[in-house]
Amino acid sequence: MSNDLHRADGNAAATATATIPPTRGRILRWASWDWGSAAFNAVTTTFVYTVWLTSTAFIGDHALVDQRNADRAAGLTSSPAIDQVEAILAQHSSWLGLGLSLAGLIVALLAPVLGHRSDESGNRRRNLGIMTFGTVVCMIAMWFVQPDPDWLFFGIALIAVGNIFFELASAEYNALLPGVSSHKDVGRVSGIGWGMGYIGGIVLLAIVLVGFINPAVGWFGVGDENGTRYRAVALLAALWFAVFALPTLLQRDGLPEPARASGPRTSFFGVYRELGRTIARLWRSARSTLVFLIASAVYRDGLAGVFTFGGVLAAGTFGFSSSEVIVFAIAANVVSGIATMLLGMVDDRVGPRVLITVSLIGMIAAALLTLLTSGGGKTFFWIFGMLMCVFVGPVQSASRSFLTSITPAGRHGEIFGLYATTGRAVSFLAPAAFSVTVALLGAQIWGILGIAAVLLVGLVLFTRVHVAR
Repeated sequence: MSNDLHRADGNAAATATATIPPTRGRILRWASWDWGSAAFNAVTTTFVYTVWLTSTAFIGDHALVDQRNADRAAGLTSSPAIDQVEAILAQHSSWLGLGLSLAGLIVALLAPVLGHRSDESGNRRRNLGIMTFGTVVCMIAMWFVQPDPDWLFFGIALIAVGNIFFELASAEYNALLPGVSSHKDVGRVSGIGWGMGYIGGIVLLAIVLVGFINPAVGWFGVGDENGTRYRAVALLAALWFAVFALPTLLQRDGLPEPARASGPRTSFFGVYRELGRTIARLWRSARSTLVFLIASAVYRDGLAGVFTFGGVLAAGTFGFSSSEVIVFAIAANVVSGIATMLLGMVDDRVGPRVLITVSLIGMIAAALLTLLTSGGGKTFFWIFGMLMCVFVGPVQSASRSFLTSITPAGRHGEIFGLYATTGRAVSFLAPAAFSVTVALLGAQIWGILGIAAVLLVGLVLFTRVHVAR
């Protein structure tokens, strides 16, 4: 029975997406938001701004930091100063994690409501604009954060609130995919979007590295005083996102909106009642869709863990400098972007199910090889880290196209809201698995095993998804 429903849903979605033939210009204008979003993903929350927030710049005792640096320069791996500084940094990182966890909870609560409202009102692009604007405002406000312990919580709050706006915007943006693709090329179009996101990250990270992070005095005279170089990067990232989001937001004739629902608008709590009925209905008649939402939530959290802890492992275990971490990030985005665009075409030929399965297996294998060859230093981390990046983007892109193909027409906002909700609901898995394996086995490198375990659980759950071809 579930296969018949999936087939009917897929056909309905295909009919809806094929009403306006996709063109290269429309696809690129839609994907421009993905390009701009790298400013928040790659720069703000992954490789630059959060790294600064959790650095020694926010430890008020400068004499303690100087002593710790002197001890490290002398070749010591442990001393009272080193241990105390590391404890403070760990506490700051845990506060950042707590802030992001609370943000994830809020996203989980709000995403289905806003997705349902978008389906009802037919104002998805307007809602995308509001959420994008909120993200950009938070990024601009990051300029005012000073490198002082008293400003740490304000910086974390901006990251958390910005993350709420960004995740809600992403749900609205993903729900626009059926309007710029047909059932024949949804995988390719989704891959173009993800690929442009990676390429945008490459370009912006290169600008940040050359213009602000690497030189002693960066562009516009920015330097280390009061963390000016990092605060300036936040402004640059905000401008980048705002500019490249505009082609998507202003594309009036190329992004079909859902038809406005007749009758009174569903109340706030009424949406949750409807959500409960949706989940119950999925359980009864389209259980594979529900299983996919759960499975993808698990393995997507594993993917997030790869990027979240990749920089930590590069610096803490393999001895990468700050500049080397950014260079690695640029290379990772190059590999991921190219692989995502190329394998997006494979998605349309073999189907997203095969691509997701093969990519998850490849990522698990690359993670285990990174662990087994950790004694080989930076070279092996580069090799197997890049191998892992080959598969990260295709999994994300294929998951989006897979869900698009099995969602009934007119329900994409609601289902992608549920997609965001399930993803945020398990966002603790990868951090917890990483932390537990490190604590049990006594070294940071073992955290890779925890991430691989999360990916494996997601893969096993995904094998339980049965959808008609």
